[in-house]
Amino acid sequence: MAAPAPSPDRTSPQDLAPRAVFGLGHMGGGMAASLLRAGHPVLGVDPGPVPTPGGVRRVTAAEAIAEAEVLVLSLPGTAQVDELLPDLLAAPGPRLVIDASTCPPGDSRRRAEVLAEAGHLLVDAPVSGGPAGAATGSLTVFLGCPEERLAEVLAALEPLAAQVHHIGTTGAGSTAKLLNNLLCGIHLAAARALHGAAEASEVDLDRLLAALNTASGRSAVTEVNLPRWVLSDSYDSGFPVGLMTRDVGLAADLTADLGVSSPLVEAARSMWEELLRTTGPRDDFNRMVTAR
Repeated sequence: MAAPAPSPDRTSPQDLAPRAVFGLGHMGGGMAASLLRAGHPVLGVDPGPVPTPGGVRRVTAAEAIAEAEVLVLSLPGTAQVDELLPDLLAAPGPRLVIDASTCPPGDSRRRAEVLAEAGHLLVDAPVSGGPAGAATGSLTVFLGCPEERLAEVLAALEPLAAQVHHIGTTGAGSTAKLLNNLLCGIHLAAARALHGAAEASEVDLDRLLAALNTASGRSAVTEVNLPRWVLSDSYDSGFPVGLMTRDVGLAADLTADLGVSSPLVEAARSMWEELLRTTGPRDDFNRMVTAR
């Protein structure tokens, strides 16, 4: 199911419950700003030197868990989420943990089981939409959540998302996010051949894309990524090579574990790993298209 959220610039005249955001980078910082705009007091947790968004009160993890009943995690990976478990298990009351980090589905299910024994609910809610979507409250959320708690979780996600897709129970959201990024990674790898062939054959790439985007070969990569970040030579999408390489690798592991991998999936993994070696982790992931 897909549930639309209210306009991201809405405000509330009432005092809303505090929210805590763990990870104040491009994504977490934007989500914190969206929660503030919705009227929530926001506590921010990040051990790094990232700036604190205006209006956010920077606190420790233990302080945030003690004060806020809804916790939004936007962390680099599964190891960082695991580090929070001891503090979560010591929380003074039930907590709703919305994990927007990209993690293996099995890890999300394991953590949900551990926290459920202490009375907490963890849902996996990885997102798509980039820093711009986080800052404007217009993210797409892939949600793994027990059906009986869905209304509560949808309400908590309202300030953050334009679309919430309830994929299934815990773990399903992470599965959907990894498969989404696997497809995007494959499309970008395929677009490398498109870009190179256009150059070699002296075909105007703008005209070629205009034609392809009315035909069956189109994708979000041809419709959005190439015009916005490649042909403009801006490469400033906010999503780096390192994270896409990680996500494609996690998706490849998932399909292998499920017995449904393919040579195409492994080729995509290999191409992203090679790009990571040649460009470094922080370069924009659209560099895949023009890498040689």
